Amino acid sequence: MKNKEVVAKAVFDVIKDDLTIEQVEQLLENPRSAAHGDVAFPAFSLAKIYRKAPQQIASELAEKIDETPFEKIKVVGPYLNFFMDKKKVSQEVLNTVIEQGKHYGDFSLGNNSNVPIDMSSPNIAKPISMGHLRSTVIGNSIALILQKVGYQPVKINHLGDWGTQFGKLIVAYKKWGTEEEVRSNPIGELLRLYVEFHEKAEEDPTLEEEGRAAFRRLENEDPEAVSLWKWFRAESLKEFDKIYDMLGITFDSYKGEAFYEDKMDEIVELLEEKHLLKEDQGAEIVDLSAYDLNPALIKKRDGGTLYITRDMAAALYRKRTYDFAKSLYVVGNEQSYHFKQLKAVLKEMGYDWSDDMHHIPFGLITKDGKKLSTRKGQVVLLEEVLNDAVQSAQNQIAEKNPSLENKEEIAKQVGVGAVIFHDLKNDRLNTFDFTLDEVVRFEGETGPYVQYTYARAMSILRKANFIADKEKNYALDDEGSWEIVKFIQGYPEMILEAADNYEPSVVAKHAIKLAQAFNKYYGNTRILAEDDQQEARLALVYVVTVLLKEDLHLLGLQAPERM
Repeated sequence: MKNKEVVAKAVFDVIKDDLTIEQVEQLLENPRSAAHGDVAFPAFSLAKIYRKAPQQIASELAEKIDETPFEKIKVVGPYLNFFMDKKKVSQEVLNTVIEQGKHYGDFSLGNNSNVPIDMSSPNIAKPISMGHLRSTVIGNSIALILQKVGYQPVKINHLGDWGTQFGKLIVAYKKWGTEEEVRSNPIGELLRLYVEFHEKAEEDPTLEEEGRAAFRRLENEDPEAVSLWKWFRAESLKEFDKIYDMLGITFDSYKGEAFYEDKMDEIVELLEEKHLLKEDQGAEIVDLSAYDLNPALIKKRDGGTLYITRDMAAALYRKRTYDFAKSLYVVGNEQSYHFKQLKAVLKEMGYDWSDDMHHIPFGLITKDGKKLSTRKGQVVLLEEVLNDAVQSAQNQIAEKNPSLENKEEIAKQVGVGAVIFHDLKNDRLNTFDFTLDEVVRFEGETGPYVQYTYARAMSILRKANFIADKEKNYALDDEGSWEIVKFIQGYPEMILEAADNYEPSVVAKHAIKLAQAFNKYYGNTRILAEDDQQEARLALVYVVTVLLKEDLHLLGLQAPERM
């Protein structure tokens, strides 16, 4: 039973004629200082009912409330401050985590229903840059968090493998590229050609029309255009998979934009059947004025399709294939308007399940305060950043622990984990500047700090040869352990908050605070002192390792046992 539930019941038993137990629980507060107890009940709300001063009410309640579940109840002005029974609560919390292990904080809210998550989604023939990191790691962490609360995530890499950019790339390749150069350095050369196209198009606008014409040939299945497109796609996927392997991220589907090319006619037909399509200056639109939105452009004057048409086909395909409980799109904040239009058109078509589609926006990663842009060639390659982070971790490990076994593997877990953690500790909607030196540090609010804390705790357990026993009743009553026990007690609520808000930073911040609380405890307590509390202290250390490891897992990080 949670502390607030215990307090609410104790107060309610005395004032049940005046407030419901739910009302009592809503009034309860967490005191700012531990000196003021664990839970506080303010008596102000009873002043009108009892026609007495809140201070007097608090004193009278204190005399009537059953003190059995508490160490003490203290009246401070109009507040009743409750001090929980530390031994009883710590015993309950420690034993629950020992019994449930990594499943502590699991819920069955999702009833195993499917949740497609549209994430990562790089463009073919362009490198995966730091700009793709957020969608990839946020989407992966949300998938893990939703799995913990009972959903079945379906991670979809909706590849940008269709569109006018391929017409541009075909034109650029035929004008300025060679097969030999592309084969020797696929992504680098294709990026160079893409950037060159845009630079030259600023001087010669006719290139843009050439690019559109080349894409129309691709849409019409011109053999040369299709062959080049397939080649660009295959070479790109090889490069992408190398980076996803480094990140430790897998996907359930790589169906990208091209997959829906033959599924868009059905969308147009459905819109016509429902009399939703209108002609506007030669183009075909859906009027969304009822939603206070601009018209959705379904077909351009030249008959070409747009993102929204493909996204409608994808949404319908996903509903039919997965019968989803909800469908998530982990896509940058700048696409918010597009998803409002997408949902509105589907709603107009009578698809009420569009209410279960959610755009999960996020802020940008900047470099020196500037937005990263592939088109202008301002690219920070993700693979290079990950390699640099691993090297930085390797250097620090060599300095701190030169005799460590599997140094290379652990450096990879720490370096890559540092980059992922740095992204996820930031609130999803925040924009932040990336500086490698701040990311791969073993001190401060970093991934390596949390991993190092986990490794330190594991070292203590190894030294003591401690194995947690489900049959034993471990209990602690000292102030140092109590702060950690209360923190552990709130773990399930933290998981629900992260899941409800699709917010991995909630988990990352929990991991940092738990690591900080443990290190403070470690610094002030002789954990291995040979007394009657040693086993209970080691049980607390064990429980901390369980939760730190689970936090790291939910963020997509490894938890090395030695560092």
